[in-house]
Amino acid sequence: MSRAATFGELRIDGLGRRFPNGFTALDGLDLTVQGGEFMALLGPSGCGKSTALNLLAGLLEPTSGSIWIDEQRVDTLPSEKRNFGMVFQNYALFPHLTVAENVAFGLRMRKVGKAERTARVRRALDLVQLGEQADKPPGQLSGGQQQRVAIARAIVVEPRLVLMDEPLSNLDAKLRLDMRTEIRLLHQELGLTTVYVTHDQAEALSLADRLVVMCSGVVQQIGTPAEVYDRPANAFVAAFVGYRNALPARMAGGTVEIAGLGWAFPSERAQGADGDAVAMIRPDDLLIGGPETSRPIPLTVRVCEYQGRTFAVEGRTADGTVVHAHSLEPLSPGRTVDANVQPERIQVFPSDAGSGTQEPALVASGEQS
Repeated sequence: MSRAATFGELRIDGLGRRFPNGFTALDGLDLTVQGGEFMALLGPSGCGKSTALNLLAGLLEPTSGSIWIDEQRVDTLPSEKRNFGMVFQNYALFPHLTVAENVAFGLRMRKVGKAERTARVRRALDLVQLGEQADKPPGQLSGGQQQRVAIARAIVVEPRLVLMDEPLSNLDAKLRLDMRTEIRLLHQELGLTTVYVTHDQAEALSLADRLVVMCSGVVQQIGTPAEVYDRPANAFVAAFVGYRNALPARMAGGTVEIAGLGWAFPSERAQGADGDAVAMIRPDDLLIGGPETSRPIPLTVRVCEYQGRTFAVEGRTADGTVVHAHSLEPLSPGRTVDANVQPERIQVFPSDAGSGTQEPALVASGEQS
């Protein structure tokens, strides 16, 4: 298999897709992907990430913008001329063909000779550890094996870009973890350039070199996993990457005061930005029985769930705000406790600066549609 990336950069300039009914699925996407990079498009259902992937693949036509590979414009080319590999969510394997015949399909379309075709199929199946399954129909394989066949089919043509559309969403939890590792290893070993669509923030953080977080067809933040995780750009991004708690607050004079708690802390975002705000905290940063140096948030326990090493606690503050915290011991419903947080672990945003927090908070807690 080819080892090195075959281009310098993929450049997306102002790419958009507006449907005849007036709905804008993607609004002016600007993005540069370096050769050999693993880029993940992350967001809830309907955010435009799959639309962007289908525009890249040539399965949809853009209504604005352009796509370039180095100095070559590719959005004007038919999909079969772009030399991109595609891995679909539902595998899209031919049930009447064997595993090897499925993998060879793209090579046949490219009129690759039989000897070379056979050798390349064998190498691709060995890479995904399915060499012994070559003569079986896909229906005799597990879901994880079928997805590996789909990946082998995408890489066997030695594409200059691999596009993956939620490839792990149909697998169980253990298989998803295993396949995440395999996809990352293949990307590294073959020097692939990959654009990967997912709604799973843990998947995106573990796989990608950089993330593009999207909402309603608009990019909210582009950055490394560490940048997005530690420094979300707005309340939407924060909620989507796990800042599940959103407490009303106020910024004034460079400090932030969370409503009803009687304590304040300095914040860079509060410098010269007086007004209403939202203070966002990860549940694992809000500890019941935490260190004395942290600040308390009194709450009444509603639910306490065992999660192995810790307990997940849902409670309410005095003003009725729902709060999610962690505890090292079980707590009975109705008990009043202090959940403690280090102020530096709190992200603060002006109330009118984000896209809202309710929808991404639900997604981040595993309730995505």
